[in-house]
Amino acid sequence: MTQAQNLHQSMTETADYDGQPAQLVTLSNAQGMEVTFMDIGATWLSCILPVKGNRREVLLGVNSMENFEKQASYMGATVGRYANRIANGRFKIDGKNYKLETNQAGNTLHGGPNGFDKRRWNIAEQTETSVVFSLVSADGDQGFPGNLNVSVRYEITEDNRVSIDYTANTDKPTVVNLTNHAYFNLLGAEAGHDCLSHIVSINASQFLPTNSVGIPLGNLKSVKSTSFDFTQPMMISERLLGDEQQKAAKGYDHSFLLADGCKRTQCAATVTSPDALVTLKVFSTKPAMQLYTGNWLGGTPNRSGGSYEDYAGLALETQFLPDSPNHPEWKQDSCILQPEQEYHYRTCYQFEFSGDSSN
Repeated sequence: MTQAQNLHQSMTETADYDGQPAQLVTLSNAQGMEVTFMDIGATWLSCILPVKGNRREVLLGVNSMENFEKQASYMGATVGRYANRIANGRFKIDGKNYKLETNQAGNTLHGGPNGFDKRRWNIAEQTETSVVFSLVSADGDQGFPGNLNVSVRYEITEDNRVSIDYTANTDKPTVVNLTNHAYFNLLGAEAGHDCLSHIVSINASQFLPTNSVGIPLGNLKSVKSTSFDFTQPMMISERLLGDEQQKAAKGYDHSFLLADGCKRTQCAATVTSPDALVTLKVFSTKPAMQLYTGNWLGGTPNRSGGSYEDYAGLALETQFLPDSPNHPEWKQDSCILQPEQEYHYRTCYQFEFSGDSSN
């Protein structure tokens, strides 16, 4: 049995909250790359690369529904209606105040206590290389206004990209910010290594300082002369906990305002494994990206019957800046979606790896 077949079997042995088993979809390309997705949370469950003759799983994850429900780290899930944090669960549109369900330190994180990561999505379309998940979020869901129709399209390409297209429309002005919460460890998710020796670059000259619970303090700050300067490739451990901003978060858990060129063709971020066999390049039309170094992953179930440690993987969440509904002054697209508009953003995770064991 292949790893994907094992995953299909183990993830469906136990039913989800609604009494039905999860539905899994595996896509592959001619290079031998294999990715698996699940309808619960429109989740990216697995990403296997053929590295030097070995099949390397580079995505943190679980292999049972019981452990998926147990984990609180959003591993690989589509998060929404609003990724990241909204301060005090409050915002205003056209002079009208809205109060959301809160779920972290009095704030709304990743859409609230029953966010999109916990829902069963519909498999709307499927081909050999793509799958589309759709969801209807009713007016008032977690406190958000408007009936929102959402779809997430995953595609695998022959140049080893996982392309994610997010689309949504609404019948009432609302806030939308969708992302994927994949955690990567390019040395191998179950190999026992942390992500701190990964080498990272981020195409951003500004980052957003936050308070101790991740709420923005106000203005963006230059990365120059700070531990947030990834304009040149840098090992994560080199400046880990290098200033008070990081110490409060136990590492990196901050948003970067991406260079304007990223909306066109420029790469937003690169990550290279310490063995130099795998490089991940991130491309996105979203204005910002959250770097999270898995500072609180300790105790999260893994695939081998144990649990991950802190810093076991890193997330590169493309999104609007956190608490954007309360900061219209920031220079980015508006996070408010109007009924006559379509929300459409794309993020691509492209893998470059040494595939042939004879090389």
